[in-house]
Amino acid sequence: MKKLMILIVLFSLTACQGQDKKAEPSKAENQLPAKPNGKVVKTDAEWKKVLTEEQYAVLREKATERPFTGEYYKNFKKGVYVCAACGNPLFNSDAKFDSECGWPSFDQAIKGSVIYKEDNSVGMQRVEVMCANCGGHLGHVFDDGPQKTTGKRFCTNSVSIKFIPAAK
Repeated sequence: MKKLMILIVLFSLTACQGQDKKAEPSKAENQLPAKPNGKVVKTDAEWKKVLTEEQYAVLREKATERPFTGEYYKNFKKGVYVCAACGNPLFNSDAKFDSECGWPSFDQAIKGSVIYKEDNSVGMQRVEVMCANCGGHLGHVFDDGPQKTTGKRFCTNSVSIKFIPAAK
């Protein structure tokens, strides 16, 4: 009889835990402000329809692409870089520099285009950079950029941005 009671209690606890997990918001919903500066808000399903698998992993789940593999790492053409998720202009090409870190680097973002969040994941203290329009994860900003300009290095995932060439 004791064994039966223990099994019933364990089953009840396990069943309750399963119900609690279903009620929790998804991982991506936990990480995003409810309305990132009030502009673009989509469900996970909607984002998955418009982003590639790799873009979704970086922009919505805060993954990082492998260094030295991104499309824009060595792109120094004139133009503007926009958010790959929503098209928000983020960086002008004049702010881009070769930091040799393996990712596209900029010394400043377009004013009001990004938001910042403290990031203490992976045992490091960093500042996450997100699109102010949709909350998409772009990368991180560090204080080891060019001292002749801002001293900042916006280390950005290529898959989180798209390059729009300047008109000729």
